[in-house]
Amino acid sequence: METLKPENIGKGLFERLNEGRRRSFGLRMAPMIDIIFLLLIFFLVTSRWRPTEDFLPLRLPAAQAKSYSIGKPEPLLIRIFAIENGCRVQIEQAAAVAVEKGSIEQDLTAVMAEISKYMSEQKRFADDPVEIVCAAKVKWQYLVKIYNMFYGAGLTDITFTMTE
Repeated sequence: METLKPENIGKGLFERLNEGRRRSFGLRMAPMIDIIFLLLIFFLVTSRWRPTEDFLPLRLPAAQAKSYSIGKPEPLLIRIFAIENGCRVQIEQAAAVAVEKGSIEQDLTAVMAEISKYMSEQKRFADDPVEIVCAAKVKWQYLVKIYNMFYGAGLTDITFTMTE
């Protein structure tokens, strides 16, 4: 045990123990660098990494030989106008056939012949779209018979355009 000397009475324990070995005060860098690296590793391990916000999971198709796909052609435009005894059917800008009250069957046959002729000239197929534009004064019975004739001939993609 240490003996008390009169000159050491007012000094604290730390001062008395280190009295013999006085050193200059300085920072030791090695432990500080160790602590900084430990904190860096801690924050890297515990942080949550968010995925990028513009990422979309996408599955690309396998590479294939180049193939060209042909879109749908423009629809075959058929206009139906009212006339005094029936209606007039116009196929695009080509031909117009009158469908009259007394000879509906023969006139519809003529309309079908003109449409098949026009479709073969234009190299169209039966599944190509057909668009019917009907005037407001055309009687319903003519429109229905023309539509039934088209459908019976195999033209199934038929649409009507609204007119006012």
